[in-house]
Amino acid sequence: MNRVAVDLGDRSYEVRIGPGLIARAGEEIAPLLRRPRVAIVTEETVAARHLPALTAALQAAGIASAALALPPGEGTKNWENLARCTEWLLEQKVERRDVVLAFGGGVIGDLVGFSAAILRRGVRFVQLPTTLLAQVDSSVGGKTGINTAQGKNLVGAFHQPSLVLADISVLDTLPDRDFLSGYGEVVKYGLLGDAAFFGWLERDGPAIRAGDPAARLRAVTRSVEMKAGIVSRDETEEGERALLNLGHTFCHALEKATGYSDRLLHGEGVAIGCTLAFALSARLGLCSQEEPSRVRAHLAAMGMKVDLADIPGDLPGAEALIALMGQDKKVVDGRLRFILARGIGRAFVAEDVPTEAVRAVLDDALSGRRPT
Repeated sequence: MNRVAVDLGDRSYEVRIGPGLIARAGEEIAPLLRRPRVAIVTEETVAARHLPALTAALQAAGIASAALALPPGEGTKNWENLARCTEWLLEQKVERRDVVLAFGGGVIGDLVGFSAAILRRGVRFVQLPTTLLAQVDSSVGGKTGINTAQGKNLVGAFHQPSLVLADISVLDTLPDRDFLSGYGEVVKYGLLGDAAFFGWLERDGPAIRAGDPAARLRAVTRSVEMKAGIVSRDETEEGERALLNLGHTFCHALEKATGYSDRLLHGEGVAIGCTLAFALSARLGLCSQEEPSRVRAHLAAMGMKVDLADIPGDLPGAEALIALMGQDKKVVDGRLRFILARGIGRAFVAEDVPTEAVRAVLDDALSGRRPT
């Protein structure tokens, strides 16, 4: 088991990464508890596959539990299910000193974390991420929230977990598409700040996809190390943490345009967004033309979506997508901020990016041509 510390003073916590952590969950969580009971919020697919193992592990450590299973999918992350989750936790008489377990992917982690943040003005929670995307990104850093009609993650709170248990064994049960969606976030870390890690992914990406335990452990651990370091230095995204949004300005607009449906998974949107961000960087003369080509080549070699043409169904035009970007959380004083790059591993926050350059990249992408 690898341990990565998120250093936030008296709110510091560990991310523990390794195989078999669900089976060890009781002994890992027990030291946090004031009384031997927890409330678990999960989703139906995870519940069917993994909830019996989790409840058995808790029971073996003398910990009682109750569970609520919500529907799967991004559409669950809304006001209705936030209310359902919070009211259920109140019905379970969860007290301020108790612990709530968020057992699932990023949707469950975000929703349950937000519910924990507002319940009794803040109760503790533990993240048990069951997807690659959640293990490397959303379970770490304390961003919680829901989607609204106006956009993605526009309502939420910073609420740090007390512990994260990332069991890489559960990744073996993920459908290939879901695993590759998470891989989009793994690649993002190399692109934003670790060129050597990206080079390793180019070489060992196929082994990660094929299920090699050592490769998966390294990929998850390095991703978490990078995010933990950034979060420790900039918890509430006043500066450096914005780099973690590489590809996300494009991604969030595309998710909104596709109705937060299975037409486009979040990590797929991140991968496409990263290719567009590097294309925009090259168009602005910030990096060479070879850099976007290298990004595209690796994602394509991994069997991932890289173009807008890879998204099934119709998409709105460039102007409509730019308008959707205007609701992004990264808008400052009405101006869009993009995460651009001077090369692989050299991302930075860019303000006042010319709208005509963004439009040109989107027009090229929408026409089915590779953006240049």
